[in-house]
Amino acid sequence: MDILLVSATSFELDPLLLSFNFEKKINQNLTRYSFNTHTIDVLISGIGMTATAFWMGKTLSSTSYDLSINLGIAGSFSEQINIGETVHVIADEISELGAENDTQFLSLKELKIAKNKSRFNSPIPIHNAIISSLKKVNGITVNTVHGNEKTIEKIKNRLSPDIESMEGAAFLMACSSEKIKCAQIRTISNPVEKRNKDHWDIPLAINNLCKTGLEILNSL
Repeated sequence: MDILLVSATSFELDPLLLSFNFEKKINQNLTRYSFNTHTIDVLISGIGMTATAFWMGKTLSSTSYDLSINLGIAGSFSEQINIGETVHVIADEISELGAENDTQFLSLKELKIAKNKSRFNSPIPIHNAIISSLKKVNGITVNTVHGNEKTIEKIKNRLSPDIESMEGAAFLMACSSEKIKCAQIRTISNPVEKRNKDHWDIPLAINNLCKTGLEILNSL
């Protein structure tokens, strides 16, 4: 099976890559590995939806894959999701895409820009026992991670997100456009709150993310 793994940064995948066999460097962001009977291309897209959209487009325009998985850490808005818990993001929205009308935010739908979307679902799900066992959540994709109590309350009231990342919607949009089976898998590294690193556990999140990623690959 030909698989594309996508992550914003290499350190989020470093523990997982130890299980792979290096094959070759394709370009500065894309590296090919083998694992079991699979060929796995690992794309380190860079942080943010712009970098992710560009590198996903560039990669998918030249290579066909059976499926793609986005692995990364995220912040959680929900007290029902624990630090270190891995979740399956089944829908994701670019929360800032729209317009302001004084204090009111207008989405693309409200602006009646019918041909444009800000919300994306997994276009073709991956049938996998490990993925199916994960908690299903809704995400938002942001340029600026939330750290202000007022803006956190506003976004919770407007969209009721469970988690936030800086790349997820761009990944789902690319896979949807190319009709590729995909899944966005995130592990929670911190609560979304006024910035407080004492409440973060990035090492735990990365360890659990890579453990789940390996379990998914072993069960394909």
